Formats: sequence, structure tokens, C-alpha cells
Amino acid sequence: MTTEKSAPAEPSPTAGTEATATIQPRRRGWLIFLRDVLVIILIAVLVSLVVKTFLVRSFYIPSGSMEDTLLIKDRILVDEITPRFNGYDRGDIVVFRDPGGWLPPSTEPARPPVVEAFEWVLSLVGLAAPDSDDHLVKRIIGLPGDHVVCCNAIGQITVNDVPIDETDYVKFPPGETAASADAFDVTVPDGKLWVLGDNRYRSKDSRYNTDQPGKGFVPIDNVVGRAFLVTWPFDRFGLLDFHHEVFAGVPAPEGGDGSQ
Repeated sequence: MTTEKSAPAEPSPTAGTEATATIQPRRRGWLIFLRDVLVIILIAVLVSLVVKTFLVRSFYIPSGSMEDTLLIKDRILVDEITPRFNGYDRGDIVVFRDPGGWLPPSTEPARPPVVEAFEWVLSLVGLAAPDSDDHLVKRIIGLPGDHVVCCNAIGQITVNDVPIDETDYVKFPPGETAASADAFDVTVPDGKLWVLGDNRYRSKDSRYNTDQPGKGFVPIDNVVGRAFLVTWPFDRFGLLDFHHEVFAGVPAPEGGDGSQ
């Protein structure tokens, strides 16, 4: 009688092997998830960087020179691209880099590198505006070639001999009606702008910087763009009014088209 040989029994999987097999897919799943999150964050940062560099930037208002159009701590968006194609108009509210000597030297203490790095990251996505203190915001009154004078017999500024009525946006102290407490008579050079704050009696603008190397004029190359929207606080959310109608009757300067 022959003996039937049975096949050797396969070793049963141990508990440790089963646990390892379960952990490995889970680990791979978490790694894939983390990879996807990092890719999404990187894409968002890159898109925000492109938008900030070429399209729109955020700034906050550090002073009251543009009251009541803009208030201290307002946050605004600035259109960088449209003016590159269409230029600027009288009445536009623009943000620009200090032409030199307009802003006092900074007295802010140096901040820890970690804070600087964190704010830089937030600025990439438009949640912070660390360079706002290095910029100014004013309203364009004179374009290249314009002859801007203050003031006529009733206290109005004239542009190319045409008086402009700024009562809709200029903030006057009680009892004052003149558009400026300081007289001026300037012709705006090529490539420059003459800018004033809406809080006309409390704005260190073109009038107060005529002793600087730039003679109070702002190089168009220094202009970041045109402010167009208040985004914060929410109760002030809305588009800015450029009051272009105030300048509608102003003729183009001789040899120019009246826009830049």
C-alpha cells in the first residue's frame, strides 16, 4: 500500500505582515495627499506672484493725506496693467514710489527675521503690503505739458487756463474755500506728473516738495499703478471715484493729447 504525500502547508501570514501591508498603502496615500497639497500651494503662490507683479497689487493707507476719499488703514487694490496701455488721466488716484525726499527716514525698529519672512510670504498672496510705507498715494492734477496754477480769484486751481471745481472730493478745513493754502505756478515736464492729496491742507504732496531734486514732480516711471478699489474695511468696500468730469473741460497742453 502506498502512502499519499500531502503538499506542504503554506505558512499562514503573521499578524505583523498584515499590519505592514495595511500601513504601507496608508502611508503612500498620505504622501500623495501631501504632495498634491504642496503642488496646489506652489501654484497658488506662483499665480499670486504673477498677479502682484503684473496685474494688481494691494496697499494700505498709512496717512490721512487723501481723506475723505481714503482713510487711514484702508486697504486698496492698484491696477498695474491698464495704465501701461491707456496711460493716466487727470483725476486718477495713483500709488507711486517716493521720488526722493518726500518721506521722512524710517524710524521703525528692525523686526525679527521670522516676522519679516512671514510677512513676505503673506505679501505673495496679497494678504500683506509690507512696502506701503515706502509709497505714496495722491490724485493726478497735472499731466506732462500741463500749466497748473493756484489759485484764481475764487480759490480754484486752473489747468491750462481752465478752472477746475474740486469741491466734490477736496477736504477743506472749516472756513477755508481755496483749493490750496500755498500758491504755485508750474508747467509739468515730460515724463512727470503733478499730484495733490484730497486732504489738501494736510497733504505733503507736489507743492511741498519743490525744494527736492525732482522739484515736486513725480516721474511716471515711479508710478506703480492706479488705485481703483477699497477692499477693507468691508463697510467701505467699493470702487474709487476719479472725478474725471472735473477735468472734462481742460484742453490738452500744446503739443500733447492730454493723457499719459
